[in-house]
Amino acid sequence: MKTFSYVYILVSDIDETIHYTGVTKDLAMRLNEHNRGACPHTAKHNPWRIETSIAFRSVAKARAFERYLKSGSGREFARRHF
Repeated sequence: MKTFSYVYILVSDIDETIHYTGVTKDLAMRLNEHNRGACPHTAKHNPWRIETSIAFRSVAKARAFERYLKSGSGREFARRHF
């Protein structure tokens, strides 16, 4: 499903209180990059697993939702619902 953009929330297997939110076109490849340590923001807390992923047809809508989830109210929304 390469036509979708995915907003994802990862949770660290080491410490389940640590989450990371991102956006990608290829969810499996991106999770693999996080677990290999290729992303400096997540390298010290790997391995990661996907907690939630949401598919969007529009890249702009996916980026906007990612931005929202990284805001204060968006983090609270994710904590309550995901």
